[in-house]
Amino acid sequence: MAKASKLSEVARLAGVAPITASRAIRGTGYVSDAARERIMAAAAQLNYTPDMLARRMRGDKSKLIGVFMNNYGPVVLHELVRAIGEEARKRDYDLLMFNADRFDSPDRMTTCATLGKLCDGLLLLLPTSDDRFLDVVERQQLNCALVFFDARQLALPTIVLENRAGARTAVEHLLGLGHRRIAFIAGTKRTGQSAERERGYAEALAAAGIAVDPALVVDGAFNQPGGFAATLRLLALATPPTAIFAANDEMAFGAIDAIASRGLKVPADISVVGFDDVSTASHVFPRLTTMHQPYQALAARAVHEVVEMIEGRPPAAARIAFATELVVRDSTGPAPV
Repeated sequence: MAKASKLSEVARLAGVAPITASRAIRGTGYVSDAARERIMAAAAQLNYTPDMLARRMRGDKSKLIGVFMNNYGPVVLHELVRAIGEEARKRDYDLLMFNADRFDSPDRMTTCATLGKLCDGLLLLLPTSDDRFLDVVERQQLNCALVFFDARQLALPTIVLENRAGARTAVEHLLGLGHRRIAFIAGTKRTGQSAERERGYAEALAAAGIAVDPALVVDGAFNQPGGFAATLRLLALATPPTAIFAANDEMAFGAIDAIASRGLKVPADISVVGFDDVSTASHVFPRLTTMHQPYQALAARAVHEVVEMIEGRPPAAARIAFATELVVRDSTGPAPV
């Protein structure tokens, strides 16, 4: 199959003017259905691919939203990206995804800047508080929104969860079951989310007249192995907790595995609560009690904010927070007598 190097070849094969072929492929201006069908068939036959970067340099829209992620590993990102993709397609946009451990090294900065020029707008998922790229997008006033970033305020739309309130609800659920020795497994500090959930944990305990025991606050790195190791440390205490609140579901899964490895049962011996309500939370054993986040609504707002900027409207420049909801399943029960 030949590869077309010029739009004129597509136009010649379809029997139309180059400007008509350009309109059909760009999706702008009027083109009859019959002509559009011939043009797209010709483009497919010639394996024609428009030069997106050239289009952007001409001021055309690429109809691409760039999704930049710090570590695509967390399951919560899989859930969110799926929802973002659905919302973007509703608005006739495609996603261009780029994954990196960090954005602040010189090579990553160059890559992100290039992709930023290619895409009409950007979504930064789980950026960290010390990523220099945040300062770049803010200073250059790019069409950009942040998702799951609770570390500091920027002059950009920032879509977050009500992390502190959600954590309070989770701990209040455990307190209502009679638990008084409640542990917290923290995630990383880089995005600010874990810190907010820890504040909610402490506030709920304080409201119940319980002081935070530093021995019951351990790090789990937002992943399942981290949750497993953190729980083993908690179980080794002279007086272990009767309940564990993990700052995300993956660490809660690790906690459940660690409890079982010591011959204990959830929730008869120890209750466990997570945060996020990823799809697997209702399929583990026991099914996980957790804080549900509205993935579809959150994704819709993130895409909306970016598209608003792409279409020339000023950014919200605000913290847009979504409430979470307690989903009670099988991993929590009354405190052991």
